[in-house]
Amino acid sequence: MIRRLCLGLVFLLAFTSVAHAEMVSISRHKVSMRSGPGTKYQIKWELGLGYPLKVISSKGNWLKVTDYESDTGWVDKKLVGKTPYMIVKNEKTIICDGPGEKQRIVGEANLGVVLRTIQHKKGWVRVKHESGLTGWVRQDLLWGW
Repeated sequence: MIRRLCLGLVFLLAFTSVAHAEMVSISRHKVSMRSGPGTKYQIKWELGLGYPLKVISSKGNWLKVTDYESDTGWVDKKLVGKTPYMIVKNEKTIICDGPGEKQRIVGEANLGVVLRTIQHKKGWVRVKHESGLTGWVRQDLLWGW
């Protein structure tokens, strides 16, 4: 009985940590994602301001992270923040002036475009592009916060 209870608790804790994965975003204009936890490791990618990442683990001052394409690497904790951003995970995504399919189209965003998260509402996210364009996108077309 106690063993089953402990196994259930371990499962619950594992599920809870996955369900509440920590998200961070790049807080500088150019940050290196590295192959290991330190500046001596190879640079895998250069990431721009706002790029959202999910934290997998940490080691010292470094975070092991993954992105919307499941690429993994390491970034320095000092170079990320908690400002919520999302990234377009669809080839072409419509941006509307309100949350809903029948709203006026105000723009489009392509795969990989980073958008600042402003508000969530019933499966829609109000976002802002670095150009200043603000609108609503279906949440299932985005990855991140």
